[in-house]
Amino acid sequence: MESTFTLALLDINGLVESIFAVSNIVVALAYDGLCTFEFGVAVEMFGLPRPEMGEDWYRFAVASVDPGELRATGGVRFVADGGIELLAEAGTIIVPGWRGADQPVPEAVCQALRDAHDRGARVLSICSGVFVLAAAGLLSGRRATTHWRYTDKLGAFYPDIEVVPDVLYVDSGQVLTSAGSAAGIDLCLHLIRRDFGSEAANRVARRLVVPPHRDGGQAQFIERAVPDVHESARLGPLLDRMRERLGEDFSIAVLAKAAGMSERTFLRRFEAATGTTPARWLLTERLSRARQLL
Repeated sequence: MESTFTLALLDINGLVESIFAVSNIVVALAYDGLCTFEFGVAVEMFGLPRPEMGEDWYRFAVASVDPGELRATGGVRFVADGGIELLAEAGTIIVPGWRGADQPVPEAVCQALRDAHDRGARVLSICSGVFVLAAAGLLSGRRATTHWRYTDKLGAFYPDIEVVPDVLYVDSGQVLTSAGSAAGIDLCLHLIRRDFGSEAANRVARRLVVPPHRDGGQAQFIERAVPDVHESARLGPLLDRMRERLGEDFSIAVLAKAAGMSERTFLRRFEAATGTTPARWLLTERLSRARQLL
């Protein structure tokens, strides 16, 4: 029999909301200095009432690392539903960022996360929240990602983690990590898709006015030098021709010759200009064209 517990969340009238099923309880970890955007992603995805989704939809609570009133970026102040004891009843735990990549994580938090993981809870990080999961030892021997600004630091601090720098999120089953900030939306939609199917994820995405699935990785968002005029003059027309002939096969040799470059130079400049490889770029363009034709 599925175990349940009572979590009292008071509305403005002071009424107890409901009894939550463990598997549907989502608890977001809050802390002094909370990353407001990343926390907002968790609230928007799992904390809003969605009666159209039925009674099995997620139940949401906020667990505080620090006692008393918390401060979030932007001057927001709030009080959480409870302390880290709430993690003991969560089916899914979200760590929305952290105070800083080099800021220590309290051992009590690490232990609570390990205990939750050991009993089968899913643990998800958004952006710099990956450093909390790493400090708890939940990423040892696993693949993980974070904001592109932190990937080198994550690998240096935790060499036993296989850092994947160019993806929006990594799903390792019970432990999930997202890249920077808005990539948390992609990961949360992915989790909804896992739990309730594509139709549910698409409905949530429509409410948010975001695509239900983004192609590509965060490499496309990393700051890079603007291509010089000579390079743009070569690659621009080539990309246009490729878009016009998406049904054709394009080898690296053919593309490099058309661009007037060696294969190595072409690959380097293509990725610098587009943030991805020719094969991935073509796949993205073909999928985009297919969606337009549906």
